Order: sequence, then structure tokens, then C-alpha cells
Amino acid sequence: MLGDKVSVRPSLPGSFPLMSQTDFIAAPGGLSVTRVESMPFGENTYLVHQPPNRRCLVIDPGFEPDAVIAAIEEAGLEPEAILLTHGHSDHIAGNAALRKVWPGLPILIGRNDAPKLGDPRANLSAPFGFLVNSPPADRLLTDGETLDLAGLRLSVHEIPGHSCGHVVFRIMDCDPPVVFAGDVLFREGIGRTDFPDGSFDALASGITSKLYSLPDATLVLPGHGDSTTVGHERRHNPFVPDPRATR
Repeated sequence: MLGDKVSVRPSLPGSFPLMSQTDFIAAPGGLSVTRVESMPFGENTYLVHQPPNRRCLVIDPGFEPDAVIAAIEEAGLEPEAILLTHGHSDHIAGNAALRKVWPGLPILIGRNDAPKLGDPRANLSAPFGFLVNSPPADRLLTDGETLDLAGLRLSVHEIPGHSCGHVVFRIMDCDPPVVFAGDVLFREGIGRTDFPDGSFDALASGITSKLYSLPDATLVLPGHGDSTTVGHERRHNPFVPDPRATR
């Protein structure tokens, strides 16, 4: 069943115990998706590849990069790019550590969120008493463009509201589709809109027009929490219900 998970704990000899949890998520079309949930914010980092290709994409590396690196190495994968849904600290904190291991690894982010990478106030790390500074972006993404990376084709869709330059990524060759939604859409929830560049109206509009227009069976992999589907959210999301949906 799509979204089923098998849990394992990575082990790093000589390191402190990891708080993270690593799950393997069943996805359509033979796509391989590993989720590393990083504390302290329960943020989901995703490793995505299409077997037998061993090149992978790293989506939103969080505060426990050692766990992300361990998952990559234990699976024998070779990361091709870091894709960022947005620039908040819990989604970018692992960028620098991954770049130390793989120095040429490019960082891709929506054009309007790129300034957050090197600004601890804008990326919301400073208010928590720590400073997250990411390496700068290597490529700025715009709404509607297509990416060809790690043997995968992805479309980029800008959905502001949680963050002004937030984007989501859709795997184009999967049936049903797979969407990496960041902090736009959760299982029966949505991203916060009370940040300085937030807007509930913009978020709700983007969800309705760009996500609820996808097939009901579309697998949605969010930045926090468990996976869901477009159909479930159209019918059961209390914040952005779809009046056209029937229960």
C-alpha cells in the first residue's frame, strides 16, 4: 500500500545516538523513497532514486545530517542534488554537512526563498537561539520548470503562503503521481501562515489550484508527519476542504 513504512535505526560507530527515525516508503512506479525524520522539529528529509540507478536526490536535509549521510551510504547511493522546498532552518540545516562530504553537490531552491539560506533571522533559526547558515544556492527555481536529475523528471510548482518562495516537486513519470510537498500540505493539516512572509489565502489558493487538481491517488509526502493522498485531503482537510469533493 502506498505510504506503508518499515522502520530502522541507523548506527554510526563512535557517534552519539541519533534521535532520527528512518523509514522506507512504498511509492508507485518502482520509485524508492527513504524518509529520515530529524529532530527536534520532526522534519522529513527524503532520499529519492529510481532503481537500478544509484543516483539519488536529497530533499530538505534537516538538523540530523549524520543520519541522512548514513542512510545514503548504507544504501550505496550517490547524491546528485539537494532540492529544497523552502528556506526555513529545519529544512536546510543539513546542507553544509552534506556539502562537506560531497563538495560538488548542487543546492536548488525557489528563487524567492534563496535569501533565507544565509540569513538566520529569515530562516527562523535565530529566534530559537542558534544560527543556521547554508551555502548559497547553485540554481534558483521558478514555477512551472522541469528538472531532469538522477534519472528522474520533476516539475516545480511554487505555492507561497507558508514561505514566500515555497515550491513543491512532482515526480512526472509516476502513476499515480508523487508530490514532495514540504510545509504546504500535511495529513489533515497545512503549514503555518503566521510567519512574516506567510499568507493563508495564498496557501489555500495554491493547494486548491495546484495540488487538488491532481488525481485523488496522488501520494503526498510532506515536510512533517506521515504521508497522505490528494483525495484524502480534498475530503478531510479541515483547513482547506475542497467543496467539490464528495466523502
